[in-house]
Amino acid sequence: MTIGVIGGGAWGTALAQVAAESGEVLLWAREPEVVDGINRARENIVFLPAVPLSPVIRATGTLADLTGCGMLLVVPPAQHLRAVLAGLPPIESPLILCSKGLEAGTRKLMSEVAAEVQPRAPIAVLSGPTFAHEVAARLPAAVTLACGDEAVGRAVAEAIAQPFFRPYLSTDVVGAEIGGAVKNVLAIACGIVEGRGLGQNARAALISRGFAEMTRFGLAKGARAETLAGLSGLGDLVLTCSSTSSRNFSLGKGIGEGRAAAELLADRKSVAEGAYTAPVLQQAAREIGVDMPVVDAVCALLGGEAAVDDVIGGLLSRPIRAEN
Repeated sequence: MTIGVIGGGAWGTALAQVAAESGEVLLWAREPEVVDGINRARENIVFLPAVPLSPVIRATGTLADLTGCGMLLVVPPAQHLRAVLAGLPPIESPLILCSKGLEAGTRKLMSEVAAEVQPRAPIAVLSGPTFAHEVAARLPAAVTLACGDEAVGRAVAEAIAQPFFRPYLSTDVVGAEIGGAVKNVLAIACGIVEGRGLGQNARAALISRGFAEMTRFGLAKGARAETLAGLSGLGDLVLTCSSTSSRNFSLGKGIGEGRAAAELLADRKSVAEGAYTAPVLQQAAREIGVDMPVVDAVCALLGGEAAVDDVIGGLLSRPIRAEN
């Protein structure tokens, strides 16, 4: 079986390396230089340089070439997922969604978007604490693989599992998605703490209170608490809130150091998903009456509505309340 990968960024390329351990892989990339680099030099020189790629990975710039694949790992930026899936003919192969975010405008989860565009395809979600360069280097990692159809989920897990890449099965698609979307926004907040030099105590407190926000929002949307406390929620949160290898953390660090969010985002080749998810998440939380003050703070800073010190002061001066 050929496994398809939609998206030639760092994470898509790393997942292609994982899948290549089991057989042939066909990767679609929008950028011609990525396609050419993979096919000619066995390297994604744009998004994952200096990583020799498996010879069984082939790249294409034609999306329709992937229609014969047995399953598709779908890894475009979240705001492009709808358009990318609409570029495929109707398919029945499993779609494993690896993008993290909420769709602007509709405020829908990626699984909801995929079900609308490709209604005949089984949907699964892969999410967890994974830096692309470490996965590509075959360093140990574990992820959540969530699928409403347990048989499909198990088949996908068996196809992609490797000694260094361990999927844990779940049927909680909503929980797996919400963890991945919310943690990106919280990672920006933790980067701001780092950039402002506020210390490790502040970052630990922010991770804890951010996790409380993730849990409140997730439970209100129908997620299970154990999923949010697992790899795709707390696990991913801890990783991305602790390292500049996280694009969202490094974006926040730049904001904390005094640079404008718009300037930082314009400088990037790769997407910091949290910057686009934050205002959508804020709207979605307000619609269902969930209080997310850290998310609100990130939105204010991304929008240039307030200074960093004022936002931090506002969070620290909130009324004393019980911890929950």
